[in-house]
Amino acid sequence: MRRWLWLLCVLPFFLVTCGKEPPSSNEVVVYTSTDQVFSEPVLQEFERRTGIKVHMVFDTEETKSTGLMNRLLAEKDHPRCDVFWSNDPLRVEILKQKGVLAPYRSPQAAHIPDRFKDPEGYWTGFSGRIRVFVVNKDLLSPAEYPRGLRDMLAPRFKGAFALANPLFGTTSFHVAALFVAWGDEEARAFLEGLKKNGLKLASSNGEVARWVALGKVKFGLVDNDDAFSVMEEGAPVEMVIPDQNGEGTLFMPNAVALIKGAPHPEAAKKLIDFLLSPVAEEMLARATCRQIPLNPAVPPPPELPPLSKLRLLEVDYAKVAQKMEEILPYLRRWVAEK
Repeated sequence: MRRWLWLLCVLPFFLVTCGKEPPSSNEVVVYTSTDQVFSEPVLQEFERRTGIKVHMVFDTEETKSTGLMNRLLAEKDHPRCDVFWSNDPLRVEILKQKGVLAPYRSPQAAHIPDRFKDPEGYWTGFSGRIRVFVVNKDLLSPAEYPRGLRDMLAPRFKGAFALANPLFGTTSFHVAALFVAWGDEEARAFLEGLKKNGLKLASSNGEVARWVALGKVKFGLVDNDDAFSVMEEGAPVEMVIPDQNGEGTLFMPNAVALIKGAPHPEAAKKLIDFLLSPVAEEMLARATCRQIPLNPAVPPPPELPPLSKLRLLEVDYAKVAQKMEEILPYLRRWVAEK
């Protein structure tokens, strides 16, 4: 009788522990809004070095990086992802504020300047891009090039420039940063002024760069990787870094974060360590995206100055994340009325 009672007590535990195997520590799930052509080789190098299988989920060009952020918010109570590699810090800051992330202070983060990482360890920045003008050299002479964002309001450029949809990707980050830096009134006046001056609204930064390359517009505001993409195709274009005699251009580091309740936390931490390492930053600097490393020991791409030589817009990422959610209804109306 006692033996049967003992079996009845232990059998449920035995069934649970045997029927539900713990997740493999030799795999990791990463969501990334960084273009697949740039992020996949880095993740494959991590696989090669560690033997850890990486399950990669990429965002689309049009919804970058909003699509994956919304997916992570939807999965908050039942996380499937371990690591979010965002192409800017705005999305990880929003996820932090929504309780989706877990803190992790990687030993590789020691060389990252404090301004590019969360003070509580919820995310860390690494290699980044800058906002630039891509200019068609056949349509504008160097003396006519735009040199600052406010030049987009000049009558001489009426109907001759393009911008990506500010509801998505780095353009949304840039617009929110301007609202914080300039104040709501000036930023709204700027956006309304762009409309009045004949702004052409594209679906993505890549489309803006292609329009410039084809001569559909004289110039556009994009990320430096979009400019380099059409330059390498032989298009008659040139890149101009805006506001270097003024407030500076926007620098957008990648940001990596550990997901709260990640199914594979140890493998996730190893991946985060790798992304913050000189190896990953060197790969991104050499790739066609020409990303600027945050580790001063890693040389920048030859076509770009080091971070220390650039004048950058001052950015408080927490404030920009809050502002992004605040201005979203206005931006939706602005796009709809365009």
